[in-house]
Amino acid sequence: MHIEADLKLGFKDVLIRPKRSTLSSRAQVSLERTFKFRHTGRTWTGVPIMAANMDTVGTFAMATMLSRQGLFTAVHKHYSVEEWDTFAKHSQSGDGPRLPHVAVSTGILDDDLTKLYRILECHPELAFVCMDVANGYSEYFVDQISKVRARYPDRIIMAGNVVTGEMVEQLLLSGADMVKVGIGPGSVCTTRVKTGVGYPQLSAIIECADAAHGLSGQIISDGGCTCAGDVAKAFGAGADFVMLGGMLAGHDEGGGTLLERDGQRFVEFYGMSSRTAMEKYSGGVAEYRASEGKTVTVPYRGPVAETIKDILGGLRSTCTYVGASQLKELTKRTTFVRVAEQQNPIFDS
Repeated sequence: MHIEADLKLGFKDVLIRPKRSTLSSRAQVSLERTFKFRHTGRTWTGVPIMAANMDTVGTFAMATMLSRQGLFTAVHKHYSVEEWDTFAKHSQSGDGPRLPHVAVSTGILDDDLTKLYRILECHPELAFVCMDVANGYSEYFVDQISKVRARYPDRIIMAGNVVTGEMVEQLLLSGADMVKVGIGPGSVCTTRVKTGVGYPQLSAIIECADAAHGLSGQIISDGGCTCAGDVAKAFGAGADFVMLGGMLAGHDEGGGTLLERDGQRFVEFYGMSSRTAMEKYSGGVAEYRASEGKTVTVPYRGPVAETIKDILGGLRSTCTYVGASQLKELTKRTTFVRVAEQQNPIFDS
């Protein structure tokens, strides 16, 4: 047993200190970034905010809408090959999705990879692969990344999830270009409750970004953002991409089950390791494991466009507060201020 005594922080533990700025308007801020990827040398340009590969968030409809604004979608892994064929065909129309802003998600079982190979071979224009497992510390996961990299040297691979610098380095050296960072911070993830495993997200980003950038890799902050300010904090801490789940849930494009209660509309939202997801896709929770996600209802929020506008507006405003004319400058311009622990007030009766 070992105890690390160093302070570790989450988004709620800090604020960003404002700095002198020459910017006179949020309109002067550019949120586009261009990345060159470690293993392929390929580049990507866009707004590095990503819809999570959850089946009520990372949908084809969401990808179509977000790609029009330059954002990215990791499409969930439960679409069939035939559904991918239809989606890719739609991308050829003027109002269709931009496939450079889409990743094909996969697990690491043989059936998962067989389907991935079929999709990629039918649609070589799909450049991004998202290899996604709850526990990125598995040697088998590392081996599977190497296998996909050997088979597709020209594809950009994102892989995770992990929360420590040494494992970021391992995944990058094994074939990943980008590493997803986050264990347990998501709004419908119960890993920390069920297992006691996790890492405060802000500190995970800082430490993992340092490791990745030293090897010309990138990281994706995955989980823990509940508002535009958290997205800004993730970028300020060094994240290259920020992946959103709960913040994009409840919209028309997510396609979740619409419920009505007391005259109000809600949408069902659940973690992909929840009982709901496992009953839907795997016939139930296996006897040897526990559910590590929960099912909730979120208010129905209509089209996603207004939410994206709010997130991007908040991020531009952050940049103006610290004098960053481009998103890539935000990390260098960020100073975090620790927020004192809030004490519950005591009122005399």
